[in-house]
Amino acid sequence: MKERRVLPYGSWPSPISLDMAVSSALSLSEVRVGPNAVYWTEGRPAEAGRQVIVRSDERDGTSDVTPPPFNARTAAHEYGGGWYAVDHDRDVVYFSNLADGRIYRQELDHDPVALTPDGPFRYGDLVVDVARNRLLCIREDLSAEPEPRDSLIAVDTTSGAETLLTEGYDFYSTPRPSADGNRLAWLSWRHPNMPWDTTELWVADVTANGQLANAEQIAGGGEESIVQPEWAPDGSLVFATDRSGWWNLYRWTAGADLVALAPMEAEFAAPQWIFGMSWFGVASDGTILATVHRQGRDELWMVPHEGSPEQIEVPDTVINSLSLAGRRVAYIGASALSPRSVVLLDLDRGERRVLRAAFELEVDPSYISVAEEITFPTTDGDISHALYYPPINPDLRGPADEKPPLVVMSHGGPTSRSPSNLSLGIQIFTSRGFGVVDVNYRGSSGYGREYMRKLDGKWGIYDVDDCIAAARFLAKRGDIDAARMAIRGGSAGGYTTLCALVFHDGVFAAGASYFGVGDMEGLARDTHKFESRYSDRLVAPYPERVDVYRERSPIHFMDRITRPLIVLQGGEDKVVPQSQADELVESLRERKVPHSYLLFPEEGHGFRQAANLRQSLAAELSFYAQVFGFDLADAIEPVKVEFLSR
Repeated sequence: MKERRVLPYGSWPSPISLDMAVSSALSLSEVRVGPNAVYWTEGRPAEAGRQVIVRSDERDGTSDVTPPPFNARTAAHEYGGGWYAVDHDRDVVYFSNLADGRIYRQELDHDPVALTPDGPFRYGDLVVDVARNRLLCIREDLSAEPEPRDSLIAVDTTSGAETLLTEGYDFYSTPRPSADGNRLAWLSWRHPNMPWDTTELWVADVTANGQLANAEQIAGGGEESIVQPEWAPDGSLVFATDRSGWWNLYRWTAGADLVALAPMEAEFAAPQWIFGMSWFGVASDGTILATVHRQGRDELWMVPHEGSPEQIEVPDTVINSLSLAGRRVAYIGASALSPRSVVLLDLDRGERRVLRAAFELEVDPSYISVAEEITFPTTDGDISHALYYPPINPDLRGPADEKPPLVVMSHGGPTSRSPSNLSLGIQIFTSRGFGVVDVNYRGSSGYGREYMRKLDGKWGIYDVDDCIAAARFLAKRGDIDAARMAIRGGSAGGYTTLCALVFHDGVFAAGASYFGVGDMEGLARDTHKFESRYSDRLVAPYPERVDVYRERSPIHFMDRITRPLIVLQGGEDKVVPQSQADELVESLRERKVPHSYLLFPEEGHGFRQAANLRQSLAAELSFYAQVFGFDLADAIEPVKVEFLSR
């Protein structure tokens, strides 16, 4: 066995470069499989974050559909999704273009042609109604007052004429026409709910002139969240509902009671943060292929129309954006040692092919740290969950008398979860000698409705408690150095970071806030429509309990931050405005607290451009090296840390 050199933790040379980590930031999403071709979208940092529709078939291989400068994205509901649809029979793609908000029609090997007129609209959740030669989608009218107005509409695929189908609710999503076009299902909900709090599932007849009649709410409301209705060949409707405490599959047939399909303590869906999310599909014989999340990993299950459900063995432990056509299923899959990839699975032949990988792993797998799922005690007698990645490098080891520094990661949302797939953004740290713990704090999805609801009224408390508990658990176990623990996160994770530094001074030695929320009252008052009442449940009703918002806002207690902080912010951020970051940094400067501030004027909420992704990651590494007192092996320009003395 090769003798490993001894170097201080954090200073290890690593073959996993910053450029590799940035190139791995290629995002893959929204798989659409047909009988002859598979489509998906790619968000490309190297093209300033432009999103491109990609097509793959056995005859022509893989090629881009969306030509520059088109950007196949929508900002409907701010986070978008459902930004394109495919008429597989005609090989025609319809997509929303981010720059002008219009829907475009694009035939194979032709240029896009605008379908909808210029106007104050954003469109999302595009679905082709083949039987009626039209698109169904959600239209957001930005000219409405006092907030944008949602409508469920149809768009003629030839003329672009728009037909209003229904409106009146604050939000709509997931229009689903039956195969014959005679029925339509959709979801709707009202303030102050988010779609994972409660949604209503509606079904209506479609009249000869394309309008809706006999609309009926068939499920949802109250404390029930419905996700992804899909029509089955026999005319029944399959959907996921969390009425059991877990998002499980149910079947609705007109005139009959709901029937539970494959009930288990596992999730067949997840929070509907964006349009176009898909966790299952229904085949022409009624068989359901579904993603099931349990015990920290995803599984692929087959639920036949008659007979017992069975698991399909695949190497992927993270599976999403599932799409089904005949006996072909496509999805985004990944595992601890394989990157996110577009996967095509032939159920008859048992053949699994990777059509596109987010990146190629250019280093030996021995440099990859595989997550350990940990469960640990936290406040109020609860338990919480996290993924711990120990430092690993086959060439190096740390000094015998030294423990590694720890980076605590808190995901956004906060109603999201951290998956266990290969992430070079994490391996950047572990291969250099950091331990990383990615915390699925109380409020995260994937552990049932009760666990997700634990954050109600406790945002800024339980998420922080669980990050602290995870770090202390690892310190007590002897894995890491309790004196060199940093906490980082973006958006809601940035809020958790700031709360940890403000309300628990001394636990963490440093922090990194990526577009973190500092002013909860400002967020509740000024944020976009989709999230405008989100904090009512997570914090308290606003403005009735403005006192709670001020108590939970780090911006009012900046004088309590004494530990070094790096702040990274987008100048075009509409969710967390630059003004919050400016105010935070000004407080640090006035009190001479060590800090760094990186402002990216052209970025929004979440960085997309390759150069900015690289600069932010390099700055964060440099920041930790200076704060924790070691030299990086990387030849990068040190970030300036104001008022830091070593």
